[in-house]
Parts: sequence; structure tokens; C-alpha cells
Amino acid sequence: MRSRSALATLVASTLLSSGFVIATSVSAEAAPKPKAYKNCTELNKVYKHGVGRPGAKDKVSGSTKPVTSFTVSAATYKLNTKSDRDKDGIACEKR
Repeated sequence: MRSRSALATLVASTLLSSGFVIATSVSAEAAPKPKAYKNCTELNKVYKHGVGRPGAKDKVSGSTKPVTSFTVSAATYKLNTKSDRDKDGIACEKR
């Protein structure tokens, strides 16, 4: 009989080799506590590519590629909506 962790590892490796993506949880210690930042310079020190609400898509024009690597956090976005100049649901988006 296999241990639970060995079984979990086997299932994870089988799913990964089959092309499935596995999301892992992040501990509460790893995620910064939501707070309001005074400007984008300060926010981008913590969230390199900006922060957005769930489901947000970067609004771009021309041949510019949208930023997709922003951090998703409804709470942090809500505290920093003033920094979302184009009102696309992402504050301080940056490549």
C-alpha cells in the first residue's frame, strides 16, 4: 500500500505528463497583505506587472500585446482602483 504523499505525487506526475496543469495553493505568508499604495511606483515594487481583479483583461491599442502576467487580487485591486487609469480592471499594469 502506498502512502498518501506518494499517491499524490504519482497522480500529479501522471496529470502533468498528460498535459494537465495543476494549480498549487500559496501559503498566506507568501502573499502580501492587501493594502493601498500611494502610486504605481510603490505598487510595482511588490506587484511587478500590476494587480487586477479576477477576469480582467488589459486594454491595448494597435499591435501592443496585452499584459497577462499581472497578479490577480480582488482585495488589492479594490484598494488601488485610483491607479487604474484606463479602467480595464488592472492597476499599474507593466510589461
